[in-house]
Amino acid sequence: MYLGLDLGTSGLKGVILDDDQRIVAEATAPLTVSRLHSGWSEQAPADWIAAAEAVFDALEHKGLRDITGIGLSGQQHGATLLDAADQVLRPCILWNDTRAHVEAAEMDATPSFRRIAGNIIFPGFTAPKLRWVERHEPATFARVAKVLLPKDYLRLWLTGEHVSEMSDASGKGWLDIARRDWSDELLAATNLSRAHMPRLVEGSQVSGTLRPELSARWGMGRPVVAGGAGDNAASAVGTGVIGPGAAIVSIGTSGVVFAGTDGFRPAPETAVHAFCHALPGTWHQMGVILAATDALNWFARLVGSDAATLTGSLGPLQAPGRTLFMPYLGGERTPVCSATVRGSFTGLEHATDTAGATRAVLEGVTFAFRDSLDALAATGTRPDRLIAVGGGTRSDYWLAAIATTLGLPVDLPASGDLGGAFGAARLGMMAATGAGAEIATPPRIARTIAPDPGLADAFAAAHARFVAARTAIRDLT
Repeated sequence: MYLGLDLGTSGLKGVILDDDQRIVAEATAPLTVSRLHSGWSEQAPADWIAAAEAVFDALEHKGLRDITGIGLSGQQHGATLLDAADQVLRPCILWNDTRAHVEAAEMDATPSFRRIAGNIIFPGFTAPKLRWVERHEPATFARVAKVLLPKDYLRLWLTGEHVSEMSDASGKGWLDIARRDWSDELLAATNLSRAHMPRLVEGSQVSGTLRPELSARWGMGRPVVAGGAGDNAASAVGTGVIGPGAAIVSIGTSGVVFAGTDGFRPAPETAVHAFCHALPGTWHQMGVILAATDALNWFARLVGSDAATLTGSLGPLQAPGRTLFMPYLGGERTPVCSATVRGSFTGLEHATDTAGATRAVLEGVTFAFRDSLDALAATGTRPDRLIAVGGGTRSDYWLAAIATTLGLPVDLPASGDLGGAFGAARLGMMAATGAGAEIATPPRIARTIAPDPGLADAFAAAHARFVAARTAIRDLT
């Protein structure tokens, strides 16, 4: 048996796979985000451990005791700061926290960062957060002994080891992505050194073994813990998206168009991310939007409803109305690259009702996906189909809008959610058995949402209005 743990923003999910890669058990535990100021987003690492304990408790009699390999997946970029005794120094600054936008711009203006890291240094990356802490919380910075990503703090609890892997480390801002190693030059530029960083392994390699205390607590053996992957790379392993061809559209808290590539292909001028993949010698690109289901859930709270109720009554896909929604609730990455841009509704009129505004929200996120696909195409990456993952796949309306706007068929896996936890479990299986990429097979597809040719022109025209509005909003912020 193999366990995959996915430490997301809104919850921690665990799945158990058998030797045939069938999901035999799963459990989740919720998490909350603290937003003390505009642009801030934090979580307490102790809450991650409590969530992991709850998931282990729920799975204890459902196969947990037979686990031989564990894989980890998780939200990227978070700055988890530890002292020399591995005590947490402050709440983790999360991926969607944009407070370090000044520091990020400074780093991005330093040629060595784009040259070595291969990417724009976004405010959500880890490196600018450390410079922010140095400036605004110098006493905390002085005590920093290790900087871990969220899933790697979970690994520390599991194994006692300070380890990360290539896909997640790519989003810190200190990795020489072509060489798959820390850059001493970039670390020195932020008054840090290799000693502050965890040891690096590949996602399918062993990073440690489960601590004896945890083995005894849940009646387990000493399973190995794989390097794992950042959440998007783990989803790609789960859906078999390793090299060129198919891509993932991830409709989660954030939104991602993720495509495997035939090598390291940096293109920072497009605001496309070029990172290491989770398997040795592989890389990927992705366009990232910061609010996908997060935008829908925000709107649902605003109107006193919930996402399922709002989307469940929309009926078949229809042409976009006059109302546009810009989903930039906390800044944006691809292609806008702005921490200060904010969202808006435009084109509201007397005829705009709750259903119309809901469609506008779904369309706004969909148009942002189209922006990411266009940015990927500008680098020469052109997937021929999409595999959909994430909570937003529950809405057929949204999937039809995405297929029609992006002009690509959207496949839905037969076995349900093959996201980060499933991909992490596959990596745990690789580490435990010595298997390689051959087990990362594409899933059986239950159904495909095809583009609607009768609505393609209407969605293209609405996307053009969206691009014009995006440009105007950015010029004002």
